[in-house]
Amino acid sequence: MVTPSSKRKRILTGDRPTGKLHLGHYVGSLMNRVKYQDEYETFILVADIQALTTHWERPELLRQAVLDVTMDNLAVGLDPKKVTFCIQSLIPEIADLTVIYGLFTNMNKLRHNPTTKSEARQYGYIHDDDLIGGFDQLTYGFFGYPVSQAADITFVRADAVPVGE
Repeated sequence: MVTPSSKRKRILTGDRPTGKLHLGHYVGSLMNRVKYQDEYETFILVADIQALTTHWERPELLRQAVLDVTMDNLAVGLDPKKVTFCIQSLIPEIADLTVIYGLFTNMNKLRHNPTTKSEARQYGYIHDDDLIGGFDQLTYGFFGYPVSQAADITFVRADAVPVGE
């Protein structure tokens, strides 16, 4: 596991590599990442395993997407001497933590998670607040996405996970 190496607070942020980043990413998070790299011990997660939850039918695209997202982060001014880039699939401890956390997370909590509900709507799995009928099409990986996120955060021992401002 990653252990604290400085007295600065530690943050984790990142992206699912589902394509090249765009202006919305820049305004929503990339600008802040550049600012944060000088204020915090910063970890940038390229969440390639999580990308499989919505793009499982074309896993061969992930290798290029990982490179694209990483290059986009570097292009906006993130300095690899100041931040740590992590590729999720290359860190077995994240997978281990995800499995362990999954053993203690009940399905009702996942079913009512606002992020899961929002993404399920976005991808057309549910169309209203009746979650019973729509969620039967979701994979465990999609449903368990918040569990995976918790494992990511724990792995780097993040003090905070900034969201778009």
